[in-house]
This record gives sequence, C-alpha cells and structure tokens, in this order.
Amino acid sequence: MKEQKKFMNGFDAFSSKIANFTGSSNAFIAAFSLVVIWAGTGPFFNFSFTWQLIINTVTTVTTFLMVFIIQRDQNKDTMAIQLKLNELIAATKGASNKVLNIEDLTEDELKVLKKFYIQLGEISEKDKMPGSSNEIERIKKDGA
Repeated sequence: MKEQKKFMNGFDAFSSKIANFTGSSNAFIAAFSLVVIWAGTGPFFNFSFTWQLIINTVTTVTTFLMVFIIQRDQNKDTMAIQLKLNELIAATKGASNKVLNIEDLTEDELKVLKKFYIQLGEISEKDKMPGSSNEIERIKKDGA
C-alpha cells in the first residue's frame, strides 16, 4: 500500500512537471526544431516511406501518452478549483450549501439548476437586489 501511494505521488509530480513543460514555449521550440530537423533529413533518405514512418510513429506515441498525462493534471486542477469554490460557498453567509456537490449531478440535473439561476438572475436584475433570499423563495413558489 505504501509503495503504491509512493508511486502515485511520484507519478502525480511527474505528470504535473510534464504537463507544465509541454505547455511552455521551450517545448514548442523543441518540437518545432525536431520537425525542421526531420524535414531537413528528407533529401538524405530520399523522402522514403521509413523516413515518413519515423515522424508518424514518434508523434503518434507522444500524442497517445500526452493525452493521459494532461488529463491527469487537468483532473487534479479541476478538483482543486472545485474544493476552492466549495470553501468559498461554505464561508459565504447566505450562500446555498446545496450546490457544494454540484459536480456529482447529471447533465439533466445541471440544466434544471442552470434554468433556476437564469431565473434568479432575471429577478435580481428587476429588483436590483442581487442574492436576496426573497428571490430564491419567489422562484421556489413559482415552481422552477
């Protein structure tokens, strides 16, 4: 169990570093340079099938692996943002704690909730009193 946790922590740090690097200007310059070098070697290899296969294989494998690394890093960032938002909701007086686990709702449930907040926004605009609890109660009575 400790070994697995140690591996996961190491992989987490590795994927964050790789995702940060691949999003940098240096990574773009390195990739662009590699393509230029590959293209420049074309005449020496008579633009052969093997020459083309090399770049295709390298880019395919790199893309395949990067999808997983970037997705892992994105999942971690999304969770961190979600937790920060949850903290803000929990710490804000008058905020509804019912939305703390909103990410667990289905897409249809999210659409219903979005309609609710659209109505809330329209009422706030009319009343010029954003966020008042009277608005929420009025929407509930109207059957949203």
